[in-house]
Amino acid sequence: MDNLLSFLPNLMATQDVLAATTKDVEDAVTAINGDLGMLWMLISGILVFFMQAGFTLVETGMTRSKNAANIAMKNLLDICVGSLTYWLVGYSLMYGDTSNGWFFWSGLMQGEGADLFFQTMFAATAATIVSGAIAGRTKYSTYAIFSIMMTALIYPIAGGWQWKGATEGGVVGGWLADIGFIDFAGSSIVHSVGGWAALVAAFMVGPRIGKFVDGKVMPIPGHNQILATLGVFVLWLGWFGFNGGSQLAWGGADAIGASNVVLITNLAAAAGGLGALVTTWIWYGKPNLPQTLNGALAGLVSITAGCGNMSAIGAIFAGLIGGIIVVFSIEFIEKKLKIDDAIGAVSVHGVAGAWGTLVIGLWGIDGDKGIGLFNGGGASQLGSQAIGVLAYAVWSIVLSFIIFKILKSTMGLRVTEEEELVGLDLSEHGEIAYPGKRDRG
Repeated sequence: MDNLLSFLPNLMATQDVLAATTKDVEDAVTAINGDLGMLWMLISGILVFFMQAGFTLVETGMTRSKNAANIAMKNLLDICVGSLTYWLVGYSLMYGDTSNGWFFWSGLMQGEGADLFFQTMFAATAATIVSGAIAGRTKYSTYAIFSIMMTALIYPIAGGWQWKGATEGGVVGGWLADIGFIDFAGSSIVHSVGGWAALVAAFMVGPRIGKFVDGKVMPIPGHNQILATLGVFVLWLGWFGFNGGSQLAWGGADAIGASNVVLITNLAAAAGGLGALVTTWIWYGKPNLPQTLNGALAGLVSITAGCGNMSAIGAIFAGLIGGIIVVFSIEFIEKKLKIDDAIGAVSVHGVAGAWGTLVIGLWGIDGDKGIGLFNGGGASQLGSQAIGVLAYAVWSIVLSFIIFKILKSTMGLRVTEEEELVGLDLSEHGEIAYPGKRDRG
């Protein structure tokens, strides 16, 4: 008995040591996962930064050579302006304090480190979407001001509606998050907001000279489809960071989740490209490269909202349908609405973004549970998704119209006919992208 009593203190001391050791291990694992998560967000942010190069190549290749330098200047402007305005006010307008779930603010120069960097790259992407739609006829100064407004005001406020998170513990969140709206990486928040702004811009700026003649649509082919193809591959690569980084963490379940998001993203992109390829092959009689490129991009946009809430098969069908939709949308906007979207940005980002948001309500999942209309989840999620799609469309269209209306009344939106004919490289920048003797038409 005495031996047992003497053993008990030693046993208790050993248990204390084991408990302390277990806690130390758990703390170490948490710290390592935190560091890995920060590294993952930095790498992902760098990939999203590289997407600016992809946008530059796509927009340049799909438009005339006499406007190539102008497009490069606009994309360079977007990352410069977006980095500064989002750091100054954008982050606070998106993730600041709120009492109503609609508008947010916590002061100037909020955010830090990997989180601020990653979120900044998304803001620049939203602005860049507008660039391609109005290529070839828009004043550079006008575009510069709109880029500021997009990254400092339009995108951040709308983003907070969902990405601020739901109300919890007395802390008010975004109103869309509170109704269960899902947009994992921004089909609506980034792409549709940019796409609907592009629609307003293209409508208000007007078509390029020679695009519509006697009611007929005249093709204005891009000058370098190889550049455009390379740009799509760059964007495809960057999208792995765009979607995968939106997991916002790495380690354990988060590592598995982020890896699955990247896989799902790739499947949807491949299906979108094939969807557009087959559609144009049937419709036009031959597979069309520009439309197939847009189909791959539409597949990427279509899975951006649901990449964390979609099975592999669901992602393939989301991307496939997105790739088909984008072909018909481009044709409809151009031939029926008579709006000149130079590269199909409205269809790729606005229309496919809306589809990618809605499809979560059709066959989305939450773990092993179906949350869509077609897989046992009922209609509630579809309703939440539809409200979000409508809210982002109205917000972007109304704000963009007001801004462009003011710009049109003051500075004007487009260059003169003579300046457009000679090309924006010379008229707006006094230089050309391709020196030497050649046909620049």
